[in-house]
Amino acid sequence: MAQVQRRDQEAFTRLLDRHLAGLQKFLIRMTGNAADADEVAQEAFLRIWSHANSWQPDRVRFTTWLFRIARNLAIDRHRKQRETNDADVERIVDDAPDAAHAIDAGRRRKMMQNAIAQLPERQRIALVLCHFDGMSNPDAAAVLEVTVEALESLLSRARRTLRNALRPLLETQETLPCTTNR
Repeated sequence: MAQVQRRDQEAFTRLLDRHLAGLQKFLIRMTGNAADADEVAQEAFLRIWSHANSWQPDRVRFTTWLFRIARNLAIDRHRKQRETNDADVERIVDDAPDAAHAIDAGRRRKMMQNAIAQLPERQRIALVLCHFDGMSNPDAAAVLEVTVEALESLLSRARRTLRNALRPLLETQETLPCTTNR
């Protein structure tokens, strides 16, 4: 990053190669689709390049700074699109014998995605960072700019809310004969 601060394009390319895939995974979970994730990731790396001198290595790790920038951009994008974003209808058309199972799995996945999307913003981000991206609690707390205790509280509330929201799904799944993972 010190080389990037000196406007070294090769160093920036190495930084991009090293961190883009992980950032995109995080952003897909935040935005809900790959196209938005790609756009936000590009914008985040443009910000890294244009604001490289504002990074302070003694205060925050680079990945924490990158994810914080990306999180803020994704939140801004979500706020702008909130009014125009209608729920996408997922259609599965398949004549194969296992179509019912695929439809059921798609329905369960969509319910989970919707339940996560309905979480309050900070709870959703905490959940995505820790459970889906595998970030440590201290690193996720730094991205959210909260204490580790506050992060753990956000995670606890998110899990409780998800359990309540998905209770019908869990009860239905217990009664379905076809609940094995394939």
